[in-house]
Amino acid sequence: MKLVFLLLVFIALGVSAKKSRDVTELQIGVKYKPATCEVQAHKGDKVKVHYRGKLTDGTVFDSSFERGDPIEFELGSGQVIKGWDQGLLGMCIGEKRKLKIPSKLGYGDQGSPPTIPGGATLIFDTELVGVNGKTSSGESEDTKNISYKSPKKV
Repeated sequence: MKLVFLLLVFIALGVSAKKSRDVTELQIGVKYKPATCEVQAHKGDKVKVHYRGKLTDGTVFDSSFERGDPIEFELGSGQVIKGWDQGLLGMCIGEKRKLKIPSKLGYGDQGSPPTIPGGATLIFDTELVGVNGKTSSGESEDTKNISYKSPKKV
């Protein structure tokens, strides 16, 4: 009887450890892709992205959707976390992706207090809304009036 009890305890611990284990590699899930992809995001492009950032427990720590103000930055230049620089490459305007970013490609062991703890896996719902001034409608924005600001570090 003791052996059965111990076996059940070890199984429960194994299942619990598996559930709480964070990701070790970037995971990219395409949630929506336009029928045609006229413009893709490449390294060096000025991109405009809407996002919602969450912890694995579902806590939202930042959202451009709620603010109504997408973030703008140069892709692949290190202006944002590595998980974004890698996870948004090849994305089409209008495409929506879910990025599950391991700590090493996010804020690392130090985190970004007080909202993001050290070692946290991050989940981002993203939507590419513009590349080099072009939007999903195919129109070009007046790039002289676009301000490319550094991404908000949380």
